[in-house]
Amino acid sequence: MSEPGLVVVDVAAADDDTALAFQQLLTERWSTATAETTTRDAGEPGVRLRCYLDLRQPISPAAPDEALPPVSAAASQ
Repeated sequence: MSEPGLVVVDVAAADDDTALAFQQLLTERWSTATAETTTRDAGEPGVRLRCYLDLRQPISPAAPDEALPPVSAAASQ
């Protein structure tokens, strides 16, 4: 991703329930663009899921101290 704090999370799990439960844990803590379904690779065990997090925007009460500080324009160049 092009900015600090923006994260792509690729999940590999044994089944849909496990992958979606892990994604739910992420959404309870940070602003998340979630996946509605998982994908399967033909002939391969398990499922995959991709979601996107913005670690700069914590949404749980416990998370504000864990947010990344803003990046100044000078530091990002």
